[in-house]
Amino acid sequence: MSAAADQNDPHIPVLIRPLIAAVAPVSGVWLDGTFGAGGYTRELLNAGADKVIGVDRDPLAFEMAAPWTKDFGDRIELVEGVFSKLDEYATDLDGIVLDLGVSSMQLDLAERGFSFMREGPLDMRMSQDGLSAADICNEYDEEEIADIIFLYGEERASRRIAKSIVAARPLTTTLELATIVAGCLPRSKPGQSHPATRTFQALRIAVNNEYGELAQGLMAAERALKPGGQLAVVTFHSVEDRMVKRFLQARGGGMSNANRYAPEAEEIVAAFKVIKRKAIIADDEELSQNPRSRSAKLRVAMRTDAPAVGVDPADLGMPMKKTKGKR
Repeated sequence: MSAAADQNDPHIPVLIRPLIAAVAPVSGVWLDGTFGAGGYTRELLNAGADKVIGVDRDPLAFEMAAPWTKDFGDRIELVEGVFSKLDEYATDLDGIVLDLGVSSMQLDLAERGFSFMREGPLDMRMSQDGLSAADICNEYDEEEIADIIFLYGEERASRRIAKSIVAARPLTTTLELATIVAGCLPRSKPGQSHPATRTFQALRIAVNNEYGELAQGLMAAERALKPGGQLAVVTFHSVEDRMVKRFLQARGGGMSNANRYAPEAEEIVAAFKVIKRKAIIADDEELSQNPRSRSAKLRVAMRTDAPAVGVDPADLGMPMKKTKGKR
């Protein structure tokens, strides 16, 4: 079991053993762009990192980590911010790790409004400011809500759910929404996910602009890593993994930068060397210890000395708003 899973830190970092093995030997300065409960930061420090810069948009993350972060002194630097701007916080990095899953501490706190299993305000804001899930449910029109649920949650019953949400306004709590969604779908069988899972995922992604953050964060990582620096990204659903895979394909020299006005495609110099073509998944031991790892995928790549040029976010397979009547 991970060293991070002790009495002071109940969070078990997903895929941490294969991650540490893939980037070994760990040294120098790393940036943990999704600090959360601090599990990856602690493991990187224990594995040999000289310093880890922990970034999180949620100020509560640092409050909860205070009892143990002080033990590492100046080997930990904490920054309240978003990982899409990580190159503004540090450059010339030896490594960057991004865990795109929702922090267990956020799910466990009913007052944060992420969980359909706990009564709480319909919130879902990681930064605790700006647009909330309640704002979307109560102020967006039916078509906009349906688009969000379909595109970000891949929920086939999105139109039916959106219609029921609008009819039930105003909605203020998580269990109100979960009940409405469950009423639109067949009862789940044993072992299946809760009927509201996809809808809650979609609203969370929309509230926190998660796909936009990921696209910008990957390009920021390209700018911030030194040659030989390593990027490790853990994803939890197909859209995120597709975006990471396409980014590494595009910046790993596996695609050409086609220009329709040019007679020939411009060859791209690889900015990353992909360590393994296939994503790394949890083994049986981890699956038995940490059910969260069931859907997790890890991709690792090493930065080359090629200039950072990024990609067009539209080329990463981000869900795009459908035109009316196409769904």
